Amino acid sequence: KGGKKRGVDDSVYGLLGVHPNGGPRPAEILQRLVLGIVNEAARALGEGVAHSARDGDIGAIFGFGFPPFRGGPLRYADDLGAERVVSDLERLAERHGVRFAPSEALQEHARQGTKFYG
Repeated sequence: KGGKKRGVDDSVYGLLGVHPNGGPRPAEILQRLVLGIVNEAARALGEGVAHSARDGDIGAIFGFGFPPFRGGPLRYADDLGAERVVSDLERLAERHGVRFAPSEALQEHARQGTKFYG
């Protein structure tokens, strides 16, 4: 009875900035998924894989079921604003790694204040 305590020292959670069984919130999961898709759509457009924002959006809607009411990932990026998308992706990249680093196309739209559509 007087021996070592079994289990995890609860002070470790505070040091690591995590909570046991807490996991990411649903809103964070959704943001990570959607912004990843937006980023890849912008990358495809910037690299010439998609010929236009419209082509990229149609491909995402019919190809893998991006929500049509959002208009496609690039239309959604326009609705949010490229500056906000880049900022959110940079925050995600700091937290979860380079896979969330904003594409050059998104960064360019953020710098210039332009949209994928007009």
